[in-house]
Amino acid sequence: MIARIWKGKTKIEDIDEYTTFMKTRAIPDYNGTDGFVKLSFLKRADSEYAYFDLITYWENLEVIKNFAGDDFEKAKYYPEDKKYLIEFPDKVTHYEVFAE
Repeated sequence: MIARIWKGKTKIEDIDEYTTFMKTRAIPDYNGTDGFVKLSFLKRADSEYAYFDLITYWENLEVIKNFAGDDFEKAKYYPEDKKYLIEFPDKVTHYEVFAE
């Protein structure tokens, strides 16, 4: 199993709206991809920003390519992300899961 980790950042005032967007748009997209196993979506905030870490779990790298494309290390964004995100990291990080 492979873990795919993405990090995002919004203004603090967008934390609730972005959380809702991810629940209604992004998470169903992940769930609809063959080979997707599960996810953990984390958020935290300070006085100025909200930080999001998304850890998705996949059967293998080939199924990640079905979701993200051949350049599977490239982060996948939705058009709506432009409304919320402050930064757009180009890459995600992948780890082999060897124990749970």
